[in-house]
Amino acid sequence: MPVYTYRCENCGIQFDHTQKFSDPVLTRCPECGKKSLRKVFTPVGIVFKGSGFYATDHRSPSGQGRSNSHSESKSSDSTPASESKPTASGSDA
Repeated sequence: MPVYTYRCENCGIQFDHTQKFSDPVLTRCPECGKKSLRKVFTPVGIVFKGSGFYATDHRSPSGQGRSNSHSESKSSDSTPASESKPTASGSDA
């Protein structure tokens, strides 16, 4: 069950109250008895640690260049057929 924080606008008391979602919102202050309670909305403290949650998180620009350098290295490593090295066949003697 969620815990809600309430504050009285009349007397200034602030307290936490555990409620179901289906329970009605509190309106009457337990201290002064007036209908001046309001829910206090506070930011949730979420901290995401780690390298990321999706494959596209923290993608570096160099990751795109890697595919280009791979294709360039393929073309520079290939040698023309006329410059191929002879193979040792053993029938030269």
